[in-house]
Amino acid sequence: MPTLLEEEIRSQPAILTDLLDREAARIGAIVNALPPFDYVHIAARGSSDHAALYASYALAALAGYPVSLATPSLHSLYHLPPRLAGALVVGISQSGQSPDIVAVLEEGKRQGRPTLAITNDGASPLAGTADHVVELHAGSERSVAATKTYTAELLVIAALAAQWSRDADRMAELRRLPETLALALERDPREAQRSERYRYMDHCAIIARGFNYATAHELALKLKELTYVVATAYSSADFRHGPIATIDPGFPALLVMPTGAAYDDMLDLAAELRRREAELLVISDDPAALALATTPLALPSEVPEWLSPMVAVAPGQLLALHLALTKGLNPDEPRGLWKVTRTL
Repeated sequence: MPTLLEEEIRSQPAILTDLLDREAARIGAIVNALPPFDYVHIAARGSSDHAALYASYALAALAGYPVSLATPSLHSLYHLPPRLAGALVVGISQSGQSPDIVAVLEEGKRQGRPTLAITNDGASPLAGTADHVVELHAGSERSVAATKTYTAELLVIAALAAQWSRDADRMAELRRLPETLALALERDPREAQRSERYRYMDHCAIIARGFNYATAHELALKLKELTYVVATAYSSADFRHGPIATIDPGFPALLVMPTGAAYDDMLDLAAELRRREAELLVISDDPAALALATTPLALPSEVPEWLSPMVAVAPGQLLALHLALTKGLNPDEPRGLWKVTRTL
C-alpha cells in the first residue's frame, strides 16, 4: 500500500492541470489589475521560500522584475520594517497561517503597496490580508513534507511570469508541463532499489545553478525532513568557492542539471567531481551527464529550462521517499515536525 507521501507525489500532474484550468484566467486578471510596481518583494518560509527563490529567476528572466526576498523577522521581532516603495508584496504559504509572513503583507498594505497571496487555503489569515489571492487547489496535504503544494506554487509563479512576459508561447509551454511531469513520475522498476545504496549516507551536497538552484534547496530539505541526512544545497558557482574542498572519495553529491544555459557549467563540475572520486547522483535529460553518475536519474527531454524545476524535483522527491522507507522511517510523519508551522 503506498504511503500518503507517494500518493501526493504522484498526484502532482493532475493537480497542476486542475490548477491551470481553475486559476490561469484569474492570474491573467490579477496581472492586468495590479497598479504599476518596480520590483517584487516575497515573504515565505520552508518549501515556499524555495518557490520564492525560483521566482527570483523566473520573474526577472521572463518579465524583467527584480525580486527581493523578505526578512520577516524585521517585521515580527524587531518591528523595523524596510521601506517598500515601488514593491509588489507577495506572500507564499501552503497554509497561510504563519504570523511573520502575514506581517510582511500587512506592512505592505500599511505602506500603500499592492499585495498578493499564493496559498492552498483561501480562508487563511494570509489570504484575508492580501488584495489578490491565487489558490493552489492542491487539496489537503496529509503528509507532513510538502510536495504537491511546492510544485503548485512553482506553477503559479511560472504563470505570473508568463503573463507578465506577454509571450503567448510561454503559456503554451506551461500548459504542456503537467504531461511532462507525468513522464518524469512514471514508475521505474529500479526506483526503490536505488535508495538501498544510500542507506548509511549521513551527509551529502545537492548542487544546481540558475532556475534549479531552488530545486537544490528543496531536495536538500526533503532529504533532511524525511531521511535525517545532513544535506546542504549549493550553487555550482558557490561550491567552487570553498566547499569543493570537502570532497573525499565516495562523498555523495546530487547534481540537478537539465539541459539549458546552466548545463555546461554543471557538466564541468560533474567531471571535476568525478575526477575527485565523488559518488555522483545526477538528475538530467542528457546522456552525457547521466553517464558520469553512479546513480543516474533520467528526466524527459526537451523541457524548457525555465519550467524544468517542476520536473527535476520529482526524481529527488521519490529518492527521498524510498530512502526513508529503506531506513525504516515513516515518511508521512517525520520526527519533530508538524504540517503547519507558525513562526513569529
